Amino acid sequence: MEIEIDPMSLVAPEFRAAAAEIELRESANPPAIRASIPQLRNSPFFADIEPLPDVEYFESHAPVGEGHPDVLLYVINAKPGGRRPAILHIHGGGQVAGTAKNEVRRLQGLASQLDCVIVTVEYRLAPESTFEASIEDNYAGLRWLHTHADELGVAAERVAVFGESAGGGHAAILANLATDRGEFPVAFQCLIYPMLDDRTGSTRRVPEHIGRYAWTADWNALCWECFLGMPAGGEDSPAIAVPSRRKDLRNLPPAFIGVGAIDLFVEENIEYASRLINAGVATELIVVPGGFHGFDIFAPESAAAQTFERAKINALQRGLGITIPG
Repeated sequence: MEIEIDPMSLVAPEFRAAAAEIELRESANPPAIRASIPQLRNSPFFADIEPLPDVEYFESHAPVGEGHPDVLLYVINAKPGGRRPAILHIHGGGQVAGTAKNEVRRLQGLASQLDCVIVTVEYRLAPESTFEASIEDNYAGLRWLHTHADELGVAAERVAVFGESAGGGHAAILANLATDRGEFPVAFQCLIYPMLDDRTGSTRRVPEHIGRYAWTADWNALCWECFLGMPAGGEDSPAIAVPSRRKDLRNLPPAFIGVGAIDLFVEENIEYASRLINAGVATELIVVPGGFHGFDIFAPESAAAQTFERAKINALQRGLGITIPG
């Protein structure tokens, strides 16, 4: 006899108020259909946030290639004349929502804390554009960062890729692509609950208590379909766009992967970390008990979220060769 599990009982106590609020809000939303993507884009979660006044940033544009428009970049904390590390950041939003502009304020704080340069990419979203466009947008951002390293004050051998959720998936894609093309080195990949496998929630079922809050199997299948331009989970999904389908993970840059234990992506994240380790890639994996997708954003003052944030910062410091005081 199968025992029914109360999903809320598996949420860490310090995250339960946030989970209950998400559950209440989502109960009033329409089902995950293509027509609901504009609603996702207009949700308060993706509302514009004013940048900080004391950490400089500017806009630039990077050429993507023939047949593509230039991509908008936000460049944070550049200081010509130095040789500091840098991060190429890619925002989340399920491949269909979110903006780089909305991330500037948070990234200003991170750039100041790490004393580094951060470039975040306003890549094209699905379903208006599929993976071929966004992948090349992000690669153009990496190329621009490397080719402008001297004027930004960047040590080109100390560049990391970093992203959350869909942005974490894009960061993994970019680390793979940079390794394959061999043009611009990536020293480290920081993947925060990354979206790595189009089979999750489509052709691969997950337990009922997994992926109940903030990001569901229905949304995941829809957004992968929009991103790939084909049904999610099929045999023809291209490995270039789906990191978990990449067969050879050797020679990739060292990685940090962090995820909650009841996040929809927990299984694919653990599996990807295990495959990286087996391929000889130095990899750190953190699984936060009772953490749902985006727990650190929805409950940032909780002790677990702050511990998770410190682990991420420590990993970026190690990966970028930043000396940790004390």
